Amino acid sequence: MQQGTVVRAYSGFYYVEIDKEVWECRLRGKFRLSKQTVLPGDRVKVREGGKKTGVIEEILPRTTVLDRPQVANVDQVVIVMACADPDPQTDLLDRLLVQAEAAGLLPIICFNKTDLVDIETTASLVKIYIDAGYKVLPASAKTQEGITELRDCLKGHLTVFAGPSGAGKSSLLNVVHSGFGLKTGRVSRKIGRGRHTTRYAELLELDPGSLVVDSPGFSSLYIPEMDRKHLGEMFPEFLAYIEQCRFNGCLHRAEPDCAVKQALHEGKINPERYQHYLLFLEELDSREKRY
Repeated sequence: MQQGTVVRAYSGFYYVEIDKEVWECRLRGKFRLSKQTVLPGDRVKVREGGKKTGVIEEILPRTTVLDRPQVANVDQVVIVMACADPDPQTDLLDRLLVQAEAAGLLPIICFNKTDLVDIETTASLVKIYIDAGYKVLPASAKTQEGITELRDCLKGHLTVFAGPSGAGKSSLLNVVHSGFGLKTGRVSRKIGRGRHTTRYAELLELDPGSLVVDSPGFSSLYIPEMDRKHLGEMFPEFLAYIEQCRFNGCLHRAEPDCAVKQALHEGKINPERYQHYLLFLEELDSREKRY
């Protein structure tokens, strides 16, 4: 059997890169019966069935799995938000960051379309997330600002690009590697969102050892299953204060002597980020009540 990596999957076919060639493969029946999914990024063993065709016989153990978009074995996530057209959705950004933290992935934030706003607007967005402890890249696919830095961040990694439609993920990837030739679309003036120009997740080779995932855009994301007392740990700026709270398992909401709330009052935690934390906490509360 040959070993390779699934680079894309659709219509019941799985396209596996083996020795720099892409084979068209189907799943062995046992996987369909067990309803086990095969994702882009999966390392698999394939039994040859013909010229560049085969059957996937085995899925090797995964190191990580991301649910939306569905990809396996990624090292890091580049979350792309537009500075304008459409306006940045910081609530969605924070949801994506929580999902990345919960999955144990390194999140990198890329604020695209800096050419559409003034320097102060970009700087204020960047500061919020740098202060929170994230790596942040201001960029523009049009002017190529930040492209060198973005390309350097991708080297030696399997990286998923995520974010809402219209943020410019495909445009950025086309500038990072002109050979990708990904379809791009404009933002609808009526609904304020972009069209989904990417129809399925696909692995693209930037250079040997560096793969990126272009994935479908989306506009909503659930909070991962977790004990609500751990939600605060998904916010890096909370970590310096959590152990100083009076109570173990403090939810940083109504408890007395909460060091996180004290840091908020002292201006050490961004108020909008804290409000998003409370929103996510309410979602976890509602989920627990349902079950």
